[in-house]
Amino acid sequence: MATRDDRAEFAQHQKTQSRELGKDDQAFAKSLDTVLDLDRYDYSYLWNWMGVPIIQMPADIMATQEVVWDTKPTVIIETGVARGGSVLFMAGLLKMMGIEGKVIGVDIDIRAHNRETIESHPLSDNVVLIEGGSVDEDTLARVRAEIPEGARVMAVLDSDHSRAHVLAECRAYGALVTEGCFLVVADTLAGHVTEENAPKRRSKLWFAGDEPLSARDDYLAETDRFEVDEVLNGKLVISSSPGGYLRCVKA
Repeated sequence: MATRDDRAEFAQHQKTQSRELGKDDQAFAKSLDTVLDLDRYDYSYLWNWMGVPIIQMPADIMATQEVVWDTKPTVIIETGVARGGSVLFMAGLLKMMGIEGKVIGVDIDIRAHNRETIESHPLSDNVVLIEGGSVDEDTLARVRAEIPEGARVMAVLDSDHSRAHVLAECRAYGALVTEGCFLVVADTLAGHVTEENAPKRRSKLWFAGDEPLSARDDYLAETDRFEVDEVLNGKLVISSSPGGYLRCVKA
């Protein structure tokens, strides 16, 4: 006897529950407390992708995977390379999906040992590293030169988290994102943090007012090209970037 095909029903249930979770302020508050507590152990620093530190929360890794699978970009730009796990993660996704594309990693300081780790990795052949300030015009010109005509472009902003810098990145890289793809503003959780409870184990403290979430709000107020994806962001608890996944809805 054939079983009932419930795939569409299951997918709809996922969407409904994700939206409902996104409305649950109490669950979000508990999640925030948990993330701040875990930060005492440098939680986001504990994970590797194929041997390389990715410096991401597991929920955000899964969210990015969903975005890449659903939208199939051919070029992914990430500002903030750090140790390289994230650019290699996204490069690996493109390879697994059979996409002939590239990941462009932009950082003001790509340290020699991190460059060696990235460039010697089996997934590095579709990674392009560009060293320079992410919003400097010469850097942006180099990035644009790497984007072929007709590319589907996604961008992840994860460098300097100050409000002014993230807004400048949103303007510069948002202009490169193509319709249907995503602009990801990382570390928006800082917008829910106060000076009193902000993680202290950082070279710079970020808390509400001068952080990526405020920059996201500023950017959304001046453009109608992007919208917050309610389903994806709704399920982002135990996450560094809730509300940070923006879908491009206009060319």
